[in-house]
Amino acid sequence: MRSMQGKKNLQLVSLETKIHTSNILGILMIINNKNSGTLLTASATSAASIPSTSKPVSALDSHLGFWLRYVSNHVSGRFEKSVEAAGVSISEWVALRILYSETESTPTDLMRELGMTKGAISKILASLEKKELLSREVSQLDRRAQKISLTKKAKNLVPKLATLADQNDELFFGHMSAQQRTDLISNMQKIIDLHGMRQIPVE
Repeated sequence: MRSMQGKKNLQLVSLETKIHTSNILGILMIINNKNSGTLLTASATSAASIPSTSKPVSALDSHLGFWLRYVSNHVSGRFEKSVEAAGVSISEWVALRILYSETESTPTDLMRELGMTKGAISKILASLEKKELLSREVSQLDRRAQKISLTKKAKNLVPKLATLADQNDELFFGHMSAQQRTDLISNMQKIIDLHGMRQIPVE
């Protein structure tokens, strides 16, 4: 009987110790998260801080993102040098090409098309205007609105820049068949649609 009573006492002491330890952990966690106002449980914190070891660490070159970045850096880097040699930046080239297909547009239209902020668009337009590649006109319907269009100089430049883009594509993807190129573009477009990507790359 004394032995059984002793075991019960030990179990009670153990339980009290666990409860006491749990309370201490809870208090420490409240103190640690006081500034952020977030209360985390001990189990959630432990789970978040311990990385999963169920599978080996993946190799750097086992990720598609690694190869996409690898190729993109070289493709975009070479093209960037080409257009800069022609006097414009990549962001300006993108804006020029979009406006080239429009009879007239507005800064708001371009902002929506590129998925950029008003400040970023204003900076691009100011640079193009300074280079005499863009003209602005106050709307007759709304004096607060502006209409933008390409100058003759810009309209002559855009086809030349487009040729540079074609040559760049041919250099890096010329070994691929037309179907392979179509499939590659299609797969990229599916990723864009799946993740709701809207901002056109300009850098």
